[in-house]
Amino acid sequence: MLLKAGTSNAQFISRGTILYEVKTNLKKTLGNSSWGEGMMDKLPAVKSSFFKLLFSGNHTQYVFDHYDDKDKIPPFLRQNDEKSFWEHQYDKSTYLSNKELFGTLFSIRDSIPKIKWKLSNENRIIAGFNCRKATGIIMDSVYVFAFYTDEITTPGGPATIQGLPGMILGVTIPRLYTSFIALSINPMEKDPEFVKQEESSKIYNRKTVMDAVRKSTSGWNDEGDSNNFLNQIFWNLLL
Repeated sequence: MLLKAGTSNAQFISRGTILYEVKTNLKKTLGNSSWGEGMMDKLPAVKSSFFKLLFSGNHTQYVFDHYDDKDKIPPFLRQNDEKSFWEHQYDKSTYLSNKELFGTLFSIRDSIPKIKWKLSNENRIIAGFNCRKATGIIMDSVYVFAFYTDEITTPGGPATIQGLPGMILGVTIPRLYTSFIALSINPMEKDPEFVKQEESSKIYNRKTVMDAVRKSTSGWNDEGDSNNFLNQIFWNLLL
């Protein structure tokens, strides 16, 4: 049964799939960096991409699904999305992610990062589910605003956003100019078809992948909007 906004929903779902729309403001992401200025006329102002979350109990996978047909996404951005992958094993407190950066696939395996959450009394209906708002901090300084439902029992969400008492269906990350919103939820009686993903020849953890990327970008201009653009790269790598 496919659930959408405005419909009644089943209680305490433990298996299924969720389709998210992810919107990123590319103009603001690139800012006034010299590299960004040369790309402005080749990019849409806002990129819309769609990802699917597969979940069963304590296991989730978050994978690319498709683009909005009207967006003209250049190949280097398509690869970033199409090769991205996240898998969480909450009972083991571990996760694996794949990220494409500068034409290189980085596989990151580490313990699931803990997010400092503060719950509020604000509520919102997303994809037919009543959701409660929470505010969190990731990567020490980046604020995240999330809405979760406890009617889906898996404590997951899009990318590495997780750690609330239920499934996260909506996320806004202002410093990344990015939002995630669940469009539909498909409960299942059996486990969804989880897939085995390619891994890079070298496996990193969160610290070693940041060390590697900092080394490769050490000669970049680190002032003003160029520094902000570098921060966007680092934050997106760990998201």
